[in-house]
Amino acid sequence: MATLTLEQVTVPLRAFELRLSLAVDSTFALVGPSGAGKSTVLNAIAGLVKPAGGAIRCNDETWFDAESGISMRPEERRVGLVFQDYALFPHLTVRQNVEYARRHEADEYLDRFRIRHLEHARPGSLSGGERQRVALARALARDPEILLLDEPLAALDAHTKADVRSELQQLLGGLEIPTLLVTHDFEDAAALADRVGVLVEGRIRQEGTPAELVAQPADPFVASFTGANLLQGWTDGPEGTTTAVRLEDGTVVTTTDGGYGAITLAVYPWDVTVSTHRPDDSAMNVIAGTITAVTELGNRARVTIGPVSAEITVESLHRLGLEPGRQAYASFKATGTRIVASRPSATGGEK
Repeated sequence: MATLTLEQVTVPLRAFELRLSLAVDSTFALVGPSGAGKSTVLNAIAGLVKPAGGAIRCNDETWFDAESGISMRPEERRVGLVFQDYALFPHLTVRQNVEYARRHEADEYLDRFRIRHLEHARPGSLSGGERQRVALARALARDPEILLLDEPLAALDAHTKADVRSELQQLLGGLEIPTLLVTHDFEDAAALADRVGVLVEGRIRQEGTPAELVAQPADPFVASFTGANLLQGWTDGPEGTTTAVRLEDGTVVTTTDGGYGAITLAVYPWDVTVSTHRPDDSAMNVIAGTITAVTELGNRARVTIGPVSAEITVESLHRLGLEPGRQAYASFKATGTRIVASRPSATGGEK
């Protein structure tokens, strides 16, 4: 399998400079907010944007090297690029779109992506999932060494997204070339990629497996981006195996992490339970408050109580009669929290 390498690639952007080093040999996702530089990375690899510095290599072939003056044209790079809007040619049939690169006949890809029955259709008559399969088939028909996906699920409605994500996960798992995808949705990245890099203002904040980023987020931004609740508070430091943290509303919670001063705690919604009566378990952290929001999605529901959102089953939601305006309790274990920022304060803070 090929390996794509970016070495100190720099691209000046309007508000900051993209600077990135990266090695991709499986399925890698760059995830971050809009405007972080994600699509610029793909365009630099594909040769659509010329970096100001650094080098881009695929195995032993140099596609770009600022120092040596090497800059291969886009058509010379064996790259399959799937754009966010798929960029299919509306006047061509599915077969003609797949064969556009002139590298391979379409038949193998029509069968592989289960679109043979659509070969005479035009893109305007296809569903979002069908257009994505055609775009993937066209990209792979170029016989690329690397596949690039720009926000592969962003063009889909919520009703279609889950099914297409599952289908794309299976398709990517069967490929034998490295894939680099960019997305603003960590859930998509976690489902599709072996490794994830969180890109913020042109820099990677943290890189690892999806599980590693959730278990040990490097900072509050990464924690929040991966779905955590962030709780602000103050601590005088560890006492034994736990650290007591006084939150901004006066509630005291404990964590097994150590820290001192101004603290930012992360707790994930799936580690939070909800009840209508205060739990009598002294080992649990408890935050009491009024339910401010309830959001149902499939068989799961998000319930927001004060600064904390919990993820519970819809069955539990209805059984407990949880609704906005009702008093409830969010509870979570000390082991379910992470200190993602700790800053001593010269004033001593509020205690």
